Amino acid sequence: MSKSNPSKNWRQKIHEIIYEADTPAGKLFDVLLLFVILISILLVMLESVDSIESQYATLLNSSEWVITILFSLEYILRIISVKNPKTYIFSFYGIIDLLSTIPKYISLFIVGTHSLIALRALRLLRVFRILKLTRFIGESANLGKALKRSRAKIAVFISFVIVLCVILGTVMYLVESEQDSGFTSIPRSVYWAIVTLTTVGYGDIAPITALGQFIAALIMILGYGIIAVPTGIVTSELTKSEEKLIPNNTQACVNCNETYHQDDAEYCHKCGKKIHDE
Repeated sequence: MSKSNPSKNWRQKIHEIIYEADTPAGKLFDVLLLFVILISILLVMLESVDSIESQYATLLNSSEWVITILFSLEYILRIISVKNPKTYIFSFYGIIDLLSTIPKYISLFIVGTHSLIALRALRLLRVFRILKLTRFIGESANLGKALKRSRAKIAVFISFVIVLCVILGTVMYLVESEQDSGFTSIPRSVYWAIVTLTTVGYGDIAPITALGQFIAALIMILGYGIIAVPTGIVTSELTKSEEKLIPNNTQACVNCNETYHQDDAEYCHKCGKKIHDE
């Protein structure tokens, strides 16, 4: 009778906690992670406001370093808890996790890159896995039911737009902050991004550099496409004739890190290995 490998069991336990949301520990970890991400984004925004930064600079900087260290430890644990680390490192979330962690370290050597920490907003995409927003109820020709069925997709879409506005606002702040164009802080720049993306265009803030105007033009064009998305979502729900169920199991293969397996799956549908080691 073979004895269990303590190291193997430790890795498997870490893997279940940080990669999956079907267990209580996994759900708690992801909820806490999202909470810390939100706090980090808020700190970066507050730091860009001169009156707040001048009064609480030390506290904001210390808090951001604590969060950065936590994210660094999380990134390392994600790497060592999978058999093939490359599957995570070069995955979408792996790249996002790295990009959201290194700006604070880079800011020690290159001034002005600290605001890029707002890229952590992209990590909020993990909320889709926790809330299991990929499962939707069957068809209906009734508009009220279609709207009700679309609320999850629309919520996902709005969340994406908010994340996009935070990133675009941060980029415009980096581009225009040295100019007298009204981009005096990240929150004000995010406000501009929302106004521009929705094609409202109040005109109270406007970029004056060539790069800023080019980015603004792209955002305006993007805005027209974004406006059409909610209409398409509802229309799609109205025309459905069959119920479509998508697996919402969050089990992640310990070998290749593939997700979205069937609830009763024992083997990975991508690599064929057992989802969890025995």
